Amino acid sequence: MEAIKKVEIVTNSLELPKVLDILEKIGVSGYTVIEDVTGKGDRGRVFNDLESHILTNGYIMSVCTQEQEEELVTEIEPILKKFGGVCIVSDAKWIAH
Repeated sequence: MEAIKKVEIVTNSLELPKVLDILEKIGVSGYTVIEDVTGKGDRGRVFNDLESHILTNGYIMSVCTQEQEEELVTEIEPILKKFGGVCIVSDAKWIAH
C-alpha cells in the first residue's frame, strides 16, 4: 500500500468550482463531491431546505501527495477564511488500481 494524504473539504456550495479548479491546478485529478451537505459549525447550522445553493455546503474528498497537500492548503485557505468551511488532512494508505 502507498502512503497518501486524505483531504476532506467542506465549504459553501458556490465555492465548489473554485476548489475543484485548485485541485486540477495542482495535479489532483480524482475527487468525490457530495452536494447539499448539512451540519453545524462555528457559523451555526447549515440547512438544505431552500431551492437555492446559496446557503448550502458541499463536501469534497480526495487524496494527494505530501507536496500537493501543502500547495492545496495554501490555495484553499483564503476561500475558507472568506466563505467558511473546513479542510481536514489525514494520513492514509491506498491501493491504486
